[in-house]
Amino acid sequence: MIRECKIFFQEVDIMLKYVETNKAPAAIGPYSQGIVVNGTAFFSGQIPLSPETGEVIEQTEQVMKNIQGLLESQNASFTDVVKTTCFLADMSDFAAFNEVYAKYFTGKPARSCVAVKDLPKGVLCEVETIAVIEEN
Repeated sequence: MIRECKIFFQEVDIMLKYVETNKAPAAIGPYSQGIVVNGTAFFSGQIPLSPETGEVIEQTEQVMKNIQGLLESQNASFTDVVKTTCFLADMSDFAAFNEVYAKYFTGKPARSCVAVKDLPKGVLCEVETIAVIEEN
């Protein structure tokens, strides 16, 4: 489902489309799953909402499944992603995280990856994405 709103800025009509899909976890706070504006999709960070183990590999796989659901909701794929921002609870997980990340982001988008003190729900990783999509 896509909700729409218009913003008028310097006499430019910009259409924001809110991403709402059951192909990825619903937002757990006061934000949207993503917003599409002028052919660019800005997706909220994805975490493994139900981490089955403490292993970063399994958690990263779940994050990628969530991202895939968001991309598919906009008829896009991992190759349409132009930028990611990755958050790790522990930078010592960098190599294991990269192993999984590389399987999905074969187009090698621009990326930032940082370690943070804590992540929501105590997970080990989070990834947010920006993708260029075709708007209907």
